[in-house]
Amino acid sequence: VQLQASGGGLVQAGDSLRLSCVASGRTFRDYAMGWFRQAPGKEREFVAGIGRRGYDSIYADSVKGRFTVSRVNAETTVYLQMNSLKPEDTAVYYCAGKKNMFASTNRNGYEYWGQGTQVTVSS
Repeated sequence: VQLQASGGGLVQAGDSLRLSCVASGRTFRDYAMGWFRQAPGKEREFVAGIGRRGYDSIYADSVKGRFTVSRVNAETTVYLQMNSLKPEDTAVYYCAGKKNMFASTNRNGYEYWGQGTQVTVSS
């Protein structure tokens, strides 16, 4: 599975962005998907994940209530809707896939990674 993330950009605090991650191949529906982010000088951290059926989603505490992960299997795409963005959300965002029913917060469980898209939130 190859993953291509897009949708990042420079926004102001309080704005919204929607990230997309398009997967190649015909087995997208077999994969749980995750979103991670990495800020300069920091470890890559879990943001959100969604199971392969599309209704088992999990979130990091820091984004709960602001971010929403979703997927459209027919389009082999997973989305991350980010609302009420804060400067501390600034990072490179990565999508990742694992052949499993459910997503997880552990980055080591994901087999495939996209190239990342930069999100910068100014104050």
